[in-house]
Amino acid sequence: MAKNLLKKYIADSELTDIQNHIAGIEQITSGEIRICFRMKRGWTEKKKSPRELAVKEFHKLGMHNTKDLTGVLVFILFEERIFEIVADKGINDRISPDKWEVIKSHISGEFKKGAYKDGLIKALDEIGGVLKKEFPRGDDDTNELSNDIVIE
Repeated sequence: MAKNLLKKYIADSELTDIQNHIAGIEQITSGEIRICFRMKRGWTEKKKSPRELAVKEFHKLGMHNTKDLTGVLVFILFEERIFEIVADKGINDRISPDKWEVIKSHISGEFKKGAYKDGLIKALDEIGGVLKKEFPRGDDDTNELSNDIVIE
């Protein structure tokens, strides 16, 4: 049901484009990127902050288990028009909070126009640029996590 509701915001073909974009970024970096779309909070989650929900999802997806602590999750609550970006320790040790604010501005600017795919692609390009510079793909690098978009 969530996927049907999501079509109001983003088409299946756009989801495929985003997944392919993630795969392309991961070909040049050791980082692992995931996106989670949720329509709204569950009844038992009403008192939790969006950040708490995003961190919970980060751990649920096993993103904290990457070899070099290079997981990045973009977590979106569509009906609340809220998103969070959670990055693992390996990334946050090298990326300034200002850079995350730039990335967030790409998402929010495009989302305000209803251009969800464009906002995500711009954010992914920024994240990919940082990951390529700080975490280039090694000879022994493997795709540790699925590139599938999580829809809840």
